[in-house]
Amino acid sequence: MLYGTDRGGAGEMREVPELPELTQEQRGRGLAARVPFQVVEVTGPSMVPTLHHGDWLLVQYGAPVRPGDVVILRHPFQQDLLIVKRAAERRRGGWWVLADNSFAGGDSTDYGTVPEEFVLARVRARYRPLRKGQRSVWAVVAWAVSAVRPVSAARSVSRRLRAR
Repeated sequence: MLYGTDRGGAGEMREVPELPELTQEQRGRGLAARVPFQVVEVTGPSMVPTLHHGDWLLVQYGAPVRPGDVVILRHPFQQDLLIVKRAAERRRGGWWVLADNSFAGGDSTDYGTVPEEFVLARVRARYRPLRKGQRSVWAVVAWAVSAVRPVSAARSVSRRLRAR
């Protein structure tokens, strides 16, 4: 698992996972989709309201990325740092990625298009852990109803992305 560390609130994670190397032939046969899932923790406010600090994400490495998907990628200037952003659109040279929280920054408006090979995984689901203060029956029921949600382009695109 990757555990988060807050480095300026850009939705960052501190360790880079060991990823299996796929050959061009394997990618062509669709074996990239069989790369295992992994759980990572979000730190920072850059993806609020879709993701919050402390959320856990189920990510799939090698999954195809479409505009609107939330993705895990290597930071363009610090390749050992993983960040979570929304893939807004494919451009020449890679992906234009955006933070859902326009006040947090740390996206393509700061560093430009991200090379395709830096986009590592697609976020499939978000899990919010139970807070320490949630002990009443109603608080636990409310948590259970909202704790696990799929993260898809259609359901969680922020207003900022829709306006573009």
